[in-house]
Amino acid sequence: MNRKSISAIWIAVLLIGAVLSGCVKEKDEATLEPRQRNLTGYVNPFIGADQHGHTFPGATLPFGMVQLSPDTGIEGWDWCSGYHYSDSSIMGFSHTHLSGTGCGDYGNILFMPLIGRIKTEPGPKTNPDEGYRSRFDHERELAEPGYYSVLLKDYEITAELTATKRAGFHRYTFPNSNSGHILIDLSHRIRGEAVQGGVNVVNNHTIEGYSYCDPKGGGWCASGAMYTVYFAAEFNKPFSSYGVWKDNRIYEGRDKITGPKIGAFVDYKTTKGEQILVKVGISFTSIKDARKNLEVEIPNWGFNEVRSKAKNDWNKKLNKIDVESGSENDLTTFYTALYHTMIAPNTFSDVDGSYTGMDKRIHSSSDHAHYNVFSIWDTFRAEHPLLVLLEPEKDSEMIESLLDKYDQGGYLPIWELASSYTNCMIGDHATSVIADAYLKGLEGFDIEKAYAAIKKGAMDLPPKEHTFKGRVGLNYYKKLGYLPANRVGESVSRTLEYTYDDWCVAQVAKALGKTEDYEYFMGRSLNYRNLFNPSNGFFQGKKEKGPWVKLFDPRYIGGDRERLYTEGNAWQYLWSVQHDVQGLIDLMGGEGDFIEKLDHFFKQPSIITGPAVPDVTGMIGQYAHGNEPSHHIPYLYDYAGQPWKTQERVRQIMDTLYHANPGGLCGNEDVGQMSAWYVFSAMGFYPACPGMPAYAIGSPVFDRVTVHLDEYWGSNELIITAENNSPKNKYIQSVTLNGKPLNKPWITHEDVVNGGVLVFEMGPSPNKKWGT
Repeated sequence: MNRKSISAIWIAVLLIGAVLSGCVKEKDEATLEPRQRNLTGYVNPFIGADQHGHTFPGATLPFGMVQLSPDTGIEGWDWCSGYHYSDSSIMGFSHTHLSGTGCGDYGNILFMPLIGRIKTEPGPKTNPDEGYRSRFDHERELAEPGYYSVLLKDYEITAELTATKRAGFHRYTFPNSNSGHILIDLSHRIRGEAVQGGVNVVNNHTIEGYSYCDPKGGGWCASGAMYTVYFAAEFNKPFSSYGVWKDNRIYEGRDKITGPKIGAFVDYKTTKGEQILVKVGISFTSIKDARKNLEVEIPNWGFNEVRSKAKNDWNKKLNKIDVESGSENDLTTFYTALYHTMIAPNTFSDVDGSYTGMDKRIHSSSDHAHYNVFSIWDTFRAEHPLLVLLEPEKDSEMIESLLDKYDQGGYLPIWELASSYTNCMIGDHATSVIADAYLKGLEGFDIEKAYAAIKKGAMDLPPKEHTFKGRVGLNYYKKLGYLPANRVGESVSRTLEYTYDDWCVAQVAKALGKTEDYEYFMGRSLNYRNLFNPSNGFFQGKKEKGPWVKLFDPRYIGGDRERLYTEGNAWQYLWSVQHDVQGLIDLMGGEGDFIEKLDHFFKQPSIITGPAVPDVTGMIGQYAHGNEPSHHIPYLYDYAGQPWKTQERVRQIMDTLYHANPGGLCGNEDVGQMSAWYVFSAMGFYPACPGMPAYAIGSPVFDRVTVHLDEYWGSNELIITAENNSPKNKYIQSVTLNGKPLNKPWITHEDVVNGGVLVFEMGPSPNKKWGT
């Protein structure tokens, strides 16, 4: 493929008229339509709960506020979600969790049923008897969408959990005992502890309280996150007695306490098989709102009904993509991946629309739900593009939420948690999320305000006293055209990601007719060239006055030398010019040299020099699928005239790095991104460059897939068939779209949402003429 043909691809894609039909109001998610299959049986929430996946197995609804899940540990990198499959004891069940992150937080408002003496600490894993934690076996543990159960062996109590959007529902089946208890630990927090809490025993069946967390107590990478979780709990059986504790001192009969290291307990006498139910409303604004959330979402004591509704809600979401073939393992991998893409971002507003803003004041939104947990450095790549396709109204609401945060805090966040600027990760990729959605046709947000927000992030740094740091080193970038390695950490990665974000700003400017801005930001989008060292063929750190950083090793990550790359090395960041692939090809000397280097990238030894970085996993050569900067790389062959190599590598990644077991993810799930890569790739296409309304073609896994598109896209259906498909027949022989030959290795977003039939003819050997 020559420069002319690649340019034609980009021009054609960027000229697509992306204005499509308007949004509609969401239907009742509890209604399972006649055409829908029961797909929750293909979801295994334990996938990713072992190794470094960092997922949780508990009960949650799509994009819910509550994630009611067991915690087995709160210290250590592999316990960022509070649960790890290697553990054999459970501390309790808390109501908030993060899915697959590389930093830990949440795990708030922990409940634990037990028998015997009251203990106020969970105790160590090495000796559970020292605390209230209990041993368990995976054989007596079950997880499915919206439901979790486990036998707590030490107490012979079966714990069952289900959830609504803003409330958790517990059902504990007790043995015969005169010393049954349910504890509420308000200091519990993953990777830290709550700084302050309060609890009030309102009457003999109601307890309310709160847990306040900030960086002083640890949590999110020990910086940034500041929030309060409020709860209102109702018990179906009046408790016979109660008490509270503080600093491990127990106060029997006392109904209120505040401070750090506090909790409460209630006492029961139970008969064998007796069930105690507890329903818990959660809010990030007030106890009153937590109570209201509970009253609206769980008005009665029908645990099974709530569980059934949760299952139906998940079935409706999973049925957006109907896979009609495939092995049991492939179907489980696919539908669990789809499930994981719909856990976050999380609902942050209460049933009345109130929520805590970035300014820590209470706001109200009547026209859209407000969301939080924006892991944008990860999710701009495939998670948000998947939501544009499958959940356009939700993605619009999420962008409205980002604009709310801009209104309240002055800037779009990079990694937002509980209305806090965490300053985690790099880039300015809310820009990409907005650009991708708008250029694909989403109109459910104020694009002029959105453009002002992304332009401000690209041009201005926050004041020094602001908690948000923005584009670190922006003034150097604007002056020099790159970030100097002797002034700014991770200078190469930041420079490359800023150039991509500038390209995204330029595309929105062009669509809005802002010609001067378009030309300015397109010029800045070429700044990646300033760090390309032609003598070694890599992007290399450069100092403020021009010389290259010495001691260059393209396999080196972090450590004593200046850290030039973010969770990666020069090999992995060499390809981070997805917005100008032809420009990168030219820098490398042409398609032949580009392909040769890309081949070498995948084929060389998987050796990393420098200190170990746990994020760099899932290695194929120097390719690291366990971390996001690599995710688009296999699709670059499409733009250099050898798409059959994309087909080979994408199948290899799906076959070897995704599995239907707890260790089935090769790296952090990262709030849906790892799974979104699989969902797209298994269907046969991938958004290699978000902001470009097109998808690179790979190699479909399944014989037949039907994508039931949202009403926003006209309720169309895209049927994808792969004829003569098998694990060996992974190479595309030909493609047709609605009966017409498709001879290019990409498909436009308009083609996808217009629906129709996309037919792949597969074979065991590459057809080197197709797509070139």
